Amino acid sequence: MEGLWYKEAKTDRSFMVKILPGESIVEKLTEAVKELDVQYCVIVSAVGSVTDVKFRGIKTGAKLPITRPRMTVHEIEYPMELLGLNGNIFPDENGEPDCHLHIQMSKSSGEVLGGHLFNAKVFASCEIMITELSAMGIERHVSKSAGTPTIFIEE
Repeated sequence: MEGLWYKEAKTDRSFMVKILPGESIVEKLTEAVKELDVQYCVIVSAVGSVTDVKFRGIKTGAKLPITRPRMTVHEIEYPMELLGLNGNIFPDENGEPDCHLHIQMSKSSGEVLGGHLFNAKVFASCEIMITELSAMGIERHVSKSAGTPTIFIEE
């Protein structure tokens, strides 16, 4: 079908992952999927608190491909509530786990922030549920049209 790619994926095992204060969410998730021998998974839920968060948003009016000048990178050093984490972890072109994560978090005022997560540290606690997928023929590569890593599906 033109303009749409899809591949059936079935859910397998699910895991609760607890990451301790001061640890990197991206690093620890990557370590967990390697240790659990999970190739493909999705983030089902995440709660806790974060600090030292680096994330990005796409600038208003940006055009493709997404390049550094077309995005705003934010770095927040103070603690915030972790409201959610969405995304997936698929192998890259070298077979290594590659996290594509978006974060939602709130300031003490209740203002909600979010975007594409580069990294964050756990402040007080972090509980993440991941679900493994049975899927073959899906890898993450840098898209020439978008300029960002994205999944490619074998037909």
